[in-house]
Amino acid sequence: MRNSALSNIISMTMIIGIISSFITNVMAEENTVYKPNIIYIMVDDLGKEWISCYGAEDIQTPNIDALAATGMKFNNAYSMPACTPSRTTLLTGKYPFRTGYVNHWDVPRWGIGYFDWKQKENTTFARLMKEQGYATFATGKWQLNDFRLEPLAMQKHGFDDWAMWTGCETSKDKQHEKKSTQRYWNAHINTKEGSKTYEGKFGPDIYTDHLIKFMRQHKDKPMCLYYPMVLPHTPVAATPDEPKAKGVLGKHKAMVRYIDKMVGKLVKELDDLGIRDRTIIILTTDNGSAPPPRGVIGTRNGRKIVGAKSTETEAGVNAPFIVNCPGLVPAGVETDALTDFTDILPSFVELGGGEVPKDLIIDGSSFAPLILGEKQDSDRKWIMALGYGSATLDDKGVRGAKDFSTRVIRDKRYKVWISNERQIIRLHDLKKDPWEENNLITIDKPEHKKALEKFQSVLDSLPEKDARPLYEARAANPWDRNLIKRKKKK
Repeated sequence: MRNSALSNIISMTMIIGIISSFITNVMAEENTVYKPNIIYIMVDDLGKEWISCYGAEDIQTPNIDALAATGMKFNNAYSMPACTPSRTTLLTGKYPFRTGYVNHWDVPRWGIGYFDWKQKENTTFARLMKEQGYATFATGKWQLNDFRLEPLAMQKHGFDDWAMWTGCETSKDKQHEKKSTQRYWNAHINTKEGSKTYEGKFGPDIYTDHLIKFMRQHKDKPMCLYYPMVLPHTPVAATPDEPKAKGVLGKHKAMVRYIDKMVGKLVKELDDLGIRDRTIIILTTDNGSAPPPRGVIGTRNGRKIVGAKSTETEAGVNAPFIVNCPGLVPAGVETDALTDFTDILPSFVELGGGEVPKDLIIDGSSFAPLILGEKQDSDRKWIMALGYGSATLDDKGVRGAKDFSTRVIRDKRYKVWISNERQIIRLHDLKKDPWEENNLITIDKPEHKKALEKFQSVLDSLPEKDARPLYEARAANPWDRNLIKRKKKK
């Protein structure tokens, strides 16, 4: 009897220990503070007039709309007006006047002037997030380095892995050059294994699948994922879902629907992996839609919108910007808070629990408290966009087309346009005149004077000359743009 009682006591003690251990583990799991995953999706050349939750009437984007309905939709988010300025700005947290990328510069197509990882000023959010323990990945369109010369450029910029369209690699071998232009069908893509053509494959499927593969491999640690889509940049293409799409407009619509499909595919994958409620999705675009004849005209809230890429208008730089994460980002919120692409780097760093290094100069401020529901507004009093047209060359290399690039600055109500001569040339009251049809620069009203004084103060704080891109000179390549030849052509 004594042995039986002792055995029962031992068994009961073991059971209590197991239950106690289980409860402790459950409580530990509940109290675990996860660093949120971040997926930054940036569509290439698409204005609000092509996203239905922003009032687009010629298209339906149900998956994107669902992110807005269950998340936070921004009305006043600025991209830069063109590809290169937008990309360098969001990567570095600096306005283009600091990085020197004040105009578009397509490195693999034009050679010199690459985005140099050796320059501290070019530090990317990927580097900083990696230092905080994040697994980092990029897929889609990079454009800022030539992978023939810099096969590990992405890694040096802070990405653990990648799958990027190479961009058009100008070459004496015209067959290679033609092959490298393909971002859609027969896409030419660079990975750690090198560059190759995916015969018969549709690029957007490959980019998305690479991202999903990375998510599956790293789902148990925090991830910072950068997806600068190639869609729907020209040249337009038929998609696997709509192979018979015709004309620029028909193919453009098919491409936008495919963007929406890819967004839905990523959201479903997050659900399947069980990490949806700790993954912050940000969806935006790098600038407005391409204009005709290669681009399109869309209808938004009853008004025809001509593609406004590379223009100073709101349709050119006021980008769609949606943030979503169930249980983390408040649902069904529409905000007039100001933000622009300089805010991406500091926001990511704060979301990851870190701080921007004190010796790293940036122009943005974090919107993390806003998207987490801790504040009702951002800290921004004004936002800015600059980076119009293409860069040029001189005897020192690549530079902006002018010493001081044109730009626009706005607050929640007023907006000014600034010329190459550092002069405010237009003032618009966006509440009364959202389409910027009435220039108030000569109207003598106190409220206008006050607005002009505010923006003049911002303008006065900016450098008189834009910086040049920081990069180390390298040996000339056969495909580099040649200043002497260009002068002769003139």
